[in-house]
Amino acid sequence: MPRGAQGDPGVSPDPQLKPLRPADADRYPRSGRAAGQETTLVRVGAAVFGGPRLVVAAGPCAVEPSGSLLATAAAVRDAGATILRAGAYKPRTSPYDFQGLGREGLALLAEARAATGLPVVTEVLDPRDVDAVAAVADMLQIGSRSVQNVPLLREVGRSGKPVLLKRGMMTTVHEWLSAAEYVLAAGGRDLVLCERGIRTFEDATRNTLDLNTVVLLKQRTHLPVIVDPSHACGDANLVAALCRAAVAAGADGLLIEVHVDPLLALSDGDQSLDPAAFRAAMTACRAVAAAVGREI
Repeated sequence: MPRGAQGDPGVSPDPQLKPLRPADADRYPRSGRAAGQETTLVRVGAAVFGGPRLVVAAGPCAVEPSGSLLATAAAVRDAGATILRAGAYKPRTSPYDFQGLGREGLALLAEARAATGLPVVTEVLDPRDVDAVAAVADMLQIGSRSVQNVPLLREVGRSGKPVLLKRGMMTTVHEWLSAAEYVLAAGGRDLVLCERGIRTFEDATRNTLDLNTVVLLKQRTHLPVIVDPSHACGDANLVAALCRAAVAAGADGLLIEVHVDPLLALSDGDQSLDPAAFRAAMTACRAVAAAVGREI
């Protein structure tokens, strides 16, 4: 056998010899897709992630003291959203920015759910708050900043609630799926992955939406995969187009920020759609969904 085939640094290896990648079902025993395995269905209220109908979760970035939550919740429900999203606890870049209403915000989320009938997804930041958030939320969100917080991942996995696991802004696919494994290994049964854009050299937009990963994950994992176009771009003028692109790429749903008056939003107003823009985006997405054999 030529020395090069044994790894002689002085001889170039055969370019047709590629290292074998471990089977995803072996590398990720709980989240990897085995041959022929269907996408797992994750139910949150009446919404079902992973089926033929895409799930749209929409609402404000944060629960606010202004009382706008109920108006926004009703608007997104009437436009076709099937889950209400809003944050009671906010992981802001600066400690001087609005941090969310905490327990008061959870109470307002419970009121909005009762008034609209929409199930609620909201973020939990601290393992000590998991029980309190799980008592109100129908689905627990792990945000991008917490994707590698192992104690939190384990505690959320033990909660018994469905989990929405966002990708970190600089998290690889391997790191992301490994985070999912932490949740599932701790006892979690229902988990949805959310691509929300990654940090690249480009600074014209807040982040860069990685649709490559959406397509890749549909092959590598049996977990449903959705897209957050709002954080991916940080610009309300771009959100609708990214929604359509995500649907065309095969995403199982969308997570969209909507506010009754984005100019008055305490968090992420620049990337929030108003109700009229959200209705228009939903109409356009329905046409794209139909073209790829899905519905909204």
